[in-house]
Amino acid sequence: MYKNLLVATDGSKLSNKAVAHAIGLAQTVGASLTAFYAAPDYPMPAYADGVVYEPVSRKEYTKLAAEDAQKILAAVATKAEAAGVVCKTAYAIASAPWEAILAAAKKNKCDAIVMASHGRRGLSAVLLGSETQKVLTHSKLPVIVIR
Repeated sequence: MYKNLLVATDGSKLSNKAVAHAIGLAQTVGASLTAFYAAPDYPMPAYADGVVYEPVSRKEYTKLAAEDAQKILAAVATKAEAAGVVCKTAYAIASAPWEAILAAAKKNKCDAIVMASHGRRGLSAVLLGSETQKVLTHSKLPVIVIR
């Protein structure tokens, strides 16, 4: 059925539910797992009084994003290993996380994506958008949504 699942995570409690589901599914069907984290894009510098304020340099931000990704993905890899599931990890800094998730699934030859959804509806969904909805809309792979 599935040979390689991609699980998208941000380290939140809700995405940890998706991780647990993905590990259980991978264990049941004998699939491997690719854990993926899309780090937020570099924050735009602020301009005030003719001066540019940058919170951190791009180089420092890249280093901090890599550290965050390593921490989040190491937790997934540890859980997968404990369950006997082969797990590799990947991350990207992305302005559009949904695009990064789809690109990671393609690059890693995944045949399904597992991710969480907050289940926003109505105006909050319109205003906040939904990375899950965008993945669902644009993916050619099956997407398993966990709430």
